[in-house]
Amino acid sequence: MPAGMQGCVACSRAMRTLLACLLLASAARAESDADAIRTACLDYIEGWYTADAARMERALHPDLAKRMVFRDDKGRSRLHQMSAMGLVQGTRDGGGKETPKAEQQKDVTVLDIFENAASAKVIAAGWIDYLHLARWNGQWKIVNVLWELKPKKK
Repeated sequence: MPAGMQGCVACSRAMRTLLACLLLASAARAESDADAIRTACLDYIEGWYTADAARMERALHPDLAKRMVFRDDKGRSRLHQMSAMGLVQGTRDGGGKETPKAEQQKDVTVLDIFENAASAKVIAAGWIDYLHLARWNGQWKIVNVLWELKPKKK
């Protein structure tokens, strides 16, 4: 092989190695992001069930909005909203401790991650939460929750 070609082959190998390293680093970051998002979601739902207000607060962005669509007495759609402060206080007051430990469902699914935004789903004992999370000062925080009650079992 001519001397000039050896340099091209070596350069090509180096480029492939660099590309492989970048892909592995990207995959590792995505996995660590997914783990951090899952942790924030578990802090949220487990904090609720155990009345651990500090854990709940750690999961939430201070400007969080938790919303649910419901129908009023006249059948019109309405929006019920709760703030981060209200959710932390409800946790502190023990609202989640009413759910028996054996019924404390807490299934977390990370739906999507892109840069500093993520979506997740939490299936809890009596409701389903759809969460939007943001990377805030290096940590994943829940900024929006849209939730729906599960139908009552007959």
